[in-house]
Amino acid sequence: MNLRQLPIFSTIVVLIAAGIMVWLGFWQWGKIGDQEARLQQYEANADNPELVPFPLNPEAVDQFAYRRSSVDCRQVLSEPRIVAGRNVNDQAGYVQVVTCELGNGAQADVQLGWAGGPNAVSWDGGKIVGSIEPLRTGLAKLIADPPVEGLSASAPPRKKVIDHMAYAGQWFFFALTALIIYFLAIRKKLSERREGED
Repeated sequence: MNLRQLPIFSTIVVLIAAGIMVWLGFWQWGKIGDQEARLQQYEANADNPELVPFPLNPEAVDQFAYRRSSVDCRQVLSEPRIVAGRNVNDQAGYVQVVTCELGNGAQADVQLGWAGGPNAVSWDGGKIVGSIEPLRTGLAKLIADPPVEGLSASAPPRKKVIDHMAYAGQWFFFALTALIIYFLAIRKKLSERREGED
């Protein structure tokens, strides 16, 4: 393949895109140590029985994830949300989640407990203790432990960390795939051009 036959603009675009993907791959690779440290922090948090204030911003959520906390639910703001979940014995069923208004005017989601069926249990609020589960939104949910009356204990929150190694592999794979596809497309185009000239 003659390099002079390559389309300049599309070649530059593909090389820049592949370069960015490779850079993102190395960036994720460099965060693998952070992943292990974060998991160790979460394990230590889960083993600490001391109550901490319920976190209401992403920085506090990151610091206190999986610690024990409590909230004073002054008012239940939503109808119970019944979603699939598991109990402490890893049985499938449903968990009940409500949104509470706290004493400081803030809001928090509280998972009240588990049941084998989808029927909601009435709960008017009050003080509740449990474990802090970080959410993808950057905020947190309190998983009641013990559960409210009429429900069983939910499974404890699973400690979730970003798998930086997997993400790094994905970016490297995307870069390689983009280059291979581009190479095959260019080879096909040049082959068709030669056949047309013949």
